[in-house]
Amino acid sequence: MIARSLFVESKKLRVFDFDDTLVKTDSYIYITKPNGNKVKLTPGQYAKYTPKPDDKFDFSDFQAVKNPTIIKAYFKVLQNMAAKGTVYILTARASYKPIYNFIKDSGMKNVYVVALADGNPERKADWIEDKVRNEKYDDVFFIDDSDKNVAAVRNRLRPYKHIKQKLQVAKSNSI
Repeated sequence: MIARSLFVESKKLRVFDFDDTLVKTDSYIYITKPNGNKVKLTPGQYAKYTPKPDDKFDFSDFQAVKNPTIIKAYFKVLQNMAAKGTVYILTARASYKPIYNFIKDSGMKNVYVVALADGNPERKADWIEDKVRNEKYDDVFFIDDSDKNVAAVRNRLRPYKHIKQKLQVAKSNSI
């Protein structure tokens, strides 16, 4: 008997983070502490930051893609994957439009931007698991500069043993 899997093409989910994975920008997260002190964090620093109860956050820099520097290695992977099929950019930013316009201006097609408006790693894991469960993806590629985001997705997909998974932390020295 010939295995049915030899005749069925896998359904591939390709997902990239944006900030500090595909580009470095001059966008910062500003935190005002209860004592009035202000802290400025890069997206990479924010990914490792543990919020305190009375921190006040300002994400206004993320309403645009400010002075982007492409991270060439990962951007090339995005271009190659987009040339072969649909790719998603999954971002904690509140607005998809600045990233969408940046990608469109770079000449790429087949790239969809999903803005979660939430930096909680579980939100990225929720979104990917929803795609796997409801749209029957069986091959997942996910890359993000945040260890926490990759770990959350890895933990969430652990029960899906039948799914091919490549989950990777982006190295920041790949510009």
